Amino acid sequence: MRHHPTALKFLQPGWFVIVMGLSGLSLAWHSAVPILGDTAGAGAMVIGALAALVFMVLAGLSLLRWQRYPQALADDLKHPVRHPLVAALPVSLMLLATVATALTGVSAPAKVLWVLGSAWQLGVTVWALSRWLKGNKEGGLVWPSLTPLMLIPVVGNVLPPLAGVALGFPAWSAAQFGVGVLLWPVLLTLLAVRVGVTGMWPERLLPSTFIAVAPPAVIGLAALQLGAPLLAWAAWGIALFFLAWSASIFKRAISQPFSVTFWALSFPLAALAALTLQLAPHAARWFQPLAMLVLALATLVIAALSLATVKGLREGTLLAPEPVAMITPASAAPDQATR
Repeated sequence: MRHHPTALKFLQPGWFVIVMGLSGLSLAWHSAVPILGDTAGAGAMVIGALAALVFMVLAGLSLLRWQRYPQALADDLKHPVRHPLVAALPVSLMLLATVATALTGVSAPAKVLWVLGSAWQLGVTVWALSRWLKGNKEGGLVWPSLTPLMLIPVVGNVLPPLAGVALGFPAWSAAQFGVGVLLWPVLLTLLAVRVGVTGMWPERLLPSTFIAVAPPAVIGLAALQLGAPLLAWAAWGIALFFLAWSASIFKRAISQPFSVTFWALSFPLAALAALTLQLAPHAARWFQPLAMLVLALATLVIAALSLATVKGLREGTLLAPEPVAMITPASAAPDQATR
């Protein structure tokens, strides 16, 4: 299949979700070191290096896209459904800082990445949610525009404690963590109402349902850093529930042509694996095999996503035009929101 002549134009910010998935998997394998030893540590290092490489490639191509197709980026920022994916960039920065800190210890580059990612993430959250203040006007809050993608700006605000405590920013980490914890149930409520008002999000976005696993999984990891193990266990239970809940639409989600949206499965599974592995030493003996099972699942899923992505890029099926989004008021019956 031929590649689209302007493939770079379609390199949307959502592609940074790949960095999120790989970074999360690196952290999960690092969490398996007490069980698997140096083998897990080596795996974490390789996957972390791959995440950093993918980030640099995407960042370079995104800058080139901004120069060549500035209107394409402007359209992403105005898109009623796709705009929250901009948060994948600062989230990637914080995750790379977390990986670097976990694997090599505290360093100046990790601090720079973390500070930049944390500040950028908070700014993106304010920007994304400020659209709601427009009401039901153009660019404001209409039910079809609410999808699980909105959880990415939320999950980004519960990430800071993962590296921030070790890097010497415990107070700010806890403060930004509080923002994420506040907004998480708000988004869940709005998503539930959206389903009741306009129905489920479009088929193309069904894989994004698994993003619901990420906030409680990361909250659990952050709780361990902040010294609240019981909160971590509560968050683990919630994450496990959302995994089972999301799995009910798994067949529908993967029955469509592969797109970068499928990567929405990656980081949530990896974060849950990392949390399960970190809780394993404090649990019953049967919990350790469960932790290894979740790690294996996350690894297999991300490996499959990586192979499918390479195949899609080679065949030219990924960086191509998508269906035009049409957002209608909640009073309109059909849900026409697309990515």
